[in-house]
This record gives sequence, C-alpha cells and structure tokens, in this order.
Amino acid sequence: MKILHINAGLEKGGGLFHIVNLLSEAKKEGQDFELLTLADGPVSQAARKAGIKTYVLNANSRYDLKALSKLVKFINQGHYDIVHTHGARANLYVSLIKKRIKSKWLITVHSDPLKDFEGRGILGNIFTKLNLQALKNADGILAITQNFADILTEKVGIKKTKIYVIYNGIFFNDNIEIPSKYAHPYFNVINVARSEKVKGQDLLLKAIQSLNNSNLRLHLVGDGSQLNKLKALARDLGISRQVTFHGFLDHKQIRELYRKMDLAALTSYSESFPLVLLEASDNLVPILSTDVGDIEKMIPNDDYGFVAEIGNLDSITRQLEKAVAKSKLELAEMAKREKEYLARTFSMKNQLLVVTNYYKSILGDNYGD
Repeated sequence: MKILHINAGLEKGGGLFHIVNLLSEAKKEGQDFELLTLADGPVSQAARKAGIKTYVLNANSRYDLKALSKLVKFINQGHYDIVHTHGARANLYVSLIKKRIKSKWLITVHSDPLKDFEGRGILGNIFTKLNLQALKNADGILAITQNFADILTEKVGIKKTKIYVIYNGIFFNDNIEIPSKYAHPYFNVINVARSEKVKGQDLLLKAIQSLNNSNLRLHLVGDGSQLNKLKALARDLGISRQVTFHGFLDHKQIRELYRKMDLAALTSYSESFPLVLLEASDNLVPILSTDVGDIEKMIPNDDYGFVAEIGNLDSITRQLEKAVAKSKLELAEMAKREKEYLARTFSMKNQLLVVTNYYKSILGDNYGD
C-alpha cells in the first residue's frame, strides 16, 4: 500500500506527534507512508528530522484555493492507494478535490469537530460546517477515542460503520534510558498543555490555592491565548510564588523538567487521548487527569493514577490532595506500574497495526500488499 498523509503543517501539539510517530513506525517497519504538508512549518521539520519522506505544497495562505490543482496533480501522479488527512484545513482541501482524485480518502479526528473553531464568531461557524461536511464525504474515519466516535455518530450524523476507534500511542523508552530524578524539596506538579480555556488550567490554579500547602509547586508548560490571564489569576489567588510559567518548551526541555516532577496533571474540559500523559508516564511521573478522552483506558483504576470529574474544582482538589499525601515510594511504584501497563497497550507498533488493518478494509478484502 502506498499512503499519503496530509496536514496543514503548522501543528505544534499532539497532532504533530501523532503524525510523526505513526509515520516513523511505518518507516521502521518498511511501510510506504509519505507526508505532504500544505505549508512548511513544525510538522514538516519534525518529519524530515525523523527521516520521513516529506513534501511541502507551499500553499500561499490558508485560503489559497489555487493550490488545489497542484494537490490533485501531486496525488494522482503519486499513485497513492489512500490519502489520509489530519486537521480541518487538510480535510477541506481534499473534500474540494475528492471527485478529481483516484485514491480512497480517510480522516483522523484528533479533537471534537464541534469545538475546533469555538469562539471564533461567524468565520468559526463557517469553518465548522465545512469541516463537518468534509467528514461526511470521506471514505472512512479514524476517531481517537470512543467519545469522538460517539460525537460523530450522535451529533454529526455519520454512520457508525464508517468510523473506527483508535488510541494514540508513543515510543516508550526502557526505564534504564530514563534519566534519574533530581532531589528536590517541594512537591512539584507539571501541566503540559496550551494555555486555552478548554485546558482548564484555571481550575488547577484554584486547586493549588484551596490546598493551602506551601510545599506545593506548579509548573505550567505551554503558551496560548489565556497565558496572561492565568498569570493574573495566580497573582489574584496569592499563589504566584508557587507557580512557574515556562511558556513553550521543546520535547527535550520537557523531558529534563520531568526529572524533578512528582505528578503530571491535566485538568482539561475536552481532550482526545492525551499524549502528554503517555509521555509523562514514559518518564516515570504519576498522572492525574479529568475524566476526558476515554481516560479510563489510560487510568483503569486508582492503582494507576488519579481521575477527577471534568470541571469540578472540589474533585480536582481532592485528587490532588490524594497524590500529595502519598509517599515518594508509593508514587514511584504507581508510576512504574502505570508505565508497564501503557507500554503494553499503547505502543506505536500496536497503533500502526490497527491503522494498516483499517486501510486494508477500506481498499477491500482482495487487496494485496
């Protein structure tokens, strides 16, 4: 099978790592996967660094519809069996040329399509409708979490038979490859997420204040539209001395920061299957999450981590308090147990197998490799 993955190219978060990790595993296993980005940016740069065969369409802007003819020519001349898009812009471009290409077309849904353009006014409503129409036109959909699959069937009206659920995976490292932890005096909590309302960092700040524990320290990693508001909130709550805003950090910098962390917390209102928690677990950091994105698949019970109710400050505070009350040995044992479970269940090898099997089902039972 010859597969072309398409993305706008400007993604910095989980979508970037999903695409690059999947294509890296495909390369490792000798699969013929290629990547096309509509513009040069973080995705194409990360893919090239990983040795993935990568092309850039060089669309002049997100509204450059002249690029559609170039895209048709690229796909048809490449003789791809499947075109696989990630993200609303890539979905839109392929939906506009679907009748002009010979390939089957699949979409991975990484987030709630009804909320992707939330808060962007009339233009956001237009983009939402265009993306939903694209989802309906695709030959198949891979939904990251059952929750997103349910949204697609119950709220968007897409048939269940068209949707297949997968879960994000990462490359897990052997524990001997994980740098040893730094000795540190405080109980350090890390939150790696964009500073946006949907990520619920305001609840985490309020939970820190509610516990009134001077030994607690919170490290927020990420930038976004709410960053200044979160800094102001920390000041208003009187906890500025307990909170460090790191801004955007690359993967290497975050991994170094994990060496002095006692807990990784994600207090979002909505998530796909959060890669940042898989990565924290790979670095032997225990995890706390709100009940988002089929999180019970990642934290099956309280032996493996901490789960709070979505948007519930009291619940988040209680779970944070439970974590703080555990000894360093108990937390270390929890982190090890969680990683062993996740590495068995959510490896990139498993994810690639699921994806390629779905490709074969779309192409038909008689399709040969």
